[in-house]
Amino acid sequence: MSAEDLEKYETEMELKLYREYRDVVGLFKYVIETERRFYLTNDYEMQVHSVQGEVFFEVSMADAWVWDMYRPARFVKQVRVLTFKDVNIEELNKSDLDLPEDSGFNG
Repeated sequence: MSAEDLEKYETEMELKLYREYRDVVGLFKYVIETERRFYLTNDYEMQVHSVQGEVFFEVSMADAWVWDMYRPARFVKQVRVLTFKDVNIEELNKSDLDLPEDSGFNG
């Protein structure tokens, strides 16, 4: 596989992932972003832990969707994330979900 073929494949996978996101985002209430992943969920719990002066976050989610183009199945029943990095949690407004039809992706 050439570098050009690989780049084309990754571009197609990103477009497919974006389209899936656009189709499912209206089903969820929260966006949760960690340093490694981006999740959509309706239910989460976050706990802040401190061990020997080190702070880390534990985020648990139920019935989530994961933004990851390398996963064959992006819907997951239970997710538990442990991270020393920031966690961003946003509640989606229904008006935020009105995505433009042409968002820069052609296809």
